[in-house]
Formats: sequence, structure tokens, C-alpha cells
Amino acid sequence: MEIRDICEGTNLLEVKGLEVHYIVDKDVSRAVNGISFVINEGETLGLVGETGAGKTTTALALIGLLPMPPGKIVQGEILYKGTNLVGQNERYMRKKRGGDITMIFQDPMTSLNPLISVGNQIMEVVLLHENLSKLEATKRAKMMLETVGIPGDRYNDFPYQFSGGMKQRVMIAMALACDPRFLIADEPTTALDVTIQAQVLKLMNNLKKERNTAVLLITHDLGVVAEVCNRVAVMYAGHIVENGPVEQIFNDMRHPYTQGLFFAIPDLDSESEFLKSLEGLMPDPMHLPEGCPFHPRCSHCMEKCKTEVPPNLEVTPGHLVKCHLYP
Repeated sequence: MEIRDICEGTNLLEVKGLEVHYIVDKDVSRAVNGISFVINEGETLGLVGETGAGKTTTALALIGLLPMPPGKIVQGEILYKGTNLVGQNERYMRKKRGGDITMIFQDPMTSLNPLISVGNQIMEVVLLHENLSKLEATKRAKMMLETVGIPGDRYNDFPYQFSGGMKQRVMIAMALACDPRFLIADEPTTALDVTIQAQVLKLMNNLKKERNTAVLLITHDLGVVAEVCNRVAVMYAGHIVENGPVEQIFNDMRHPYTQGLFFAIPDLDSESEFLKSLEGLMPDPMHLPEGCPFHPRCSHCMEKCKTEVPPNLEVTPGHLVKCHLYP
């Protein structure tokens, strides 16, 4: 049985009505607007959408790294093992980060300390969260480097001595060093070649099997979602517009935005010379349209789409869509 099929389990993380704003003077950027989702133990949820949809802001809010100010969680709960992380002090969150909850950041160029060797940066994480000696932590760091395809004898090398893709692998090694229970992966394979990408995806799947690790995978690559995710949530302008099992979303996409994302994927069986694309751009989060945020770009737009925010409807068991097309 594939790990994808094993998606029943205890709720590890539950997000309820999360709203995140960036407030600068009197300007308010509504980055995340009342999203809710659940991730079970051993499950991978893919979070997809265009740049500017609010995916990374969601991830930073979950792990307690939202820059405050200007960022602010104005509403909602983030329940990890039943405990609300919203409002917890930095000391509590620092104990959780890197151990129980960890994150692979999108930009490795700015996430590594240029003055400390990559091995020592991984070792520090291990020493902070594991009851190991410095020698044992060093061995763990070298093992993690080799796990992501970097020779262990490069332990003492500095970030400037690595390419962009290798820096991303170092970040992955650091995130996985303490066998986290919940992993947030923000575009973890973007800078990697296909061989290392396959190794990283295999590593994430092994974590699920061996440690029952839950994963929130943020990506633009729907092929990666199909490969490793149990469920997928489609995000647009700070809203989750469609959410459900991967098989249902891929085979029966309902929201016009989800359909637009899939139609933009090259099809080798199609004789068309041009890809279909969505007209227009993601709306400015400081000036979101009334009603459905997608209505200015939607070919199915109705009058009530311009004034009423659509409810979250269950069109089939476990498959939720936020659209007026499905009353």
C-alpha cells in the first residue's frame, strides 16, 4: 500500500479561521483570510497557488516566525496536539521549532549563517533539541549531509563554498536532523536537479513511514503534489478555494481557479500549440475585491460573485469548494 493511501489518523495540526494581516501605518495588507484545514499524523497536505496567494505567510504563522510588526495574527487558532500556538511566548516556540516542528525555507541563500560552517549549523540544531554529546551531534550532522547527497567531509565548509542547490540540500538536512513530527517544506525542491529532487521526495516519504511525520508541502509543482501528497489545498488571495484528497482534486477539480492551474500544465497528448492561461493577475492584498476574490478573473462570474463571499461547500465527501457554482 502506498503511503498516500494512509491518511486516516489523529489530528496533529488543526488551523481554524486563521487571519494574518501586515499593517504599515494605516495600510492593511490582508495576506491570509480565514483559512481552516487539518493535517493528520503521517499525512502530507500540499498547499498550491500562484505567487502572492499567502502560502509562505501561512507557513510562517504556523511556526511562529511571522515578522511582528508588521505581521499580525488578527484572528484564528493554530492547534498543535491540541495546544493553541497563537499567543505562546518565544521561549515556548523556540523549544518547538527545530525539534517537534521544523521548516525548510524557500530561500537557502539568506537562511544560512555565512560565518558558521554548514556542519556546525546542523550540529547546533541537534545539540539544542537532542540529548547528545558534541561528538554524537557531529556524527549526526555528517550523516544528514550524506543523506541529502553531500559528502560528510564537507562538514567544515562554509555556505559560500556551495552552489544554490547544495545550500538547499543543507537546509533540508538541518530541518530533518531531529526527526520532526511536523515538517513545513516551502518549495523544498525548486533549486534542485531532478536526481536530487527524487532523493528529497523519497526522504520525506521515508520520514512519514518511519516516524509518522506530518508534512505541509508548499509548491507550484503539481507533479510533486501527485507524487507525495495525501490531500491538496488550493490557495488564492489568502483564501483556500478548494481542498480535498489528491485523487478527487486531480480527477474532479471544481473551482475555476483550480481548473485554470491544471489547464496551464503542458499535455503531451494535446495537439494545441499554446497553453491555456488565466487572464489577469493576483489581486493586491491591500485592495481585495468584494465578494469572491477570484471573480474579476473568472469566466463563470455571476452577479452574486461580486458581492457575496461564497461558503465552503462539501461537494463530495471530504472535497470542499468555495464557489457559488455549487449551491
